[in-house]
Amino acid sequence: MIWKVLLLTLILVAFVAFLMSFNVLFRKNGQFPNLHIGSNKEMSKRGISCATSQDRMARKKGRAMD
Repeated sequence: MIWKVLLLTLILVAFVAFLMSFNVLFRKNGQFPNLHIGSNKEMSKRGISCATSQDRMARKKGRAMD
C-alpha cells in the first residue's frame, strides 16, 4: 500500500514539475521570468529597488562619510 502512495506522489510531482517548466522547454526563446525587483519598470518609476541594492548604496554612502 505504501509503495502505491509513494509511486502516485512521485508521478504527481513529476507531472507538476513538467507543467511548470512547459513554457521554458517548448517555446523558441523560452526563459524563466525575471523576478528581480531591480528590473521591474514600474518599481523603477517609483524609485524602489531591491534590498540588496539599497544596502549596497547605503554602505557606500556610509564609507564616504568616514
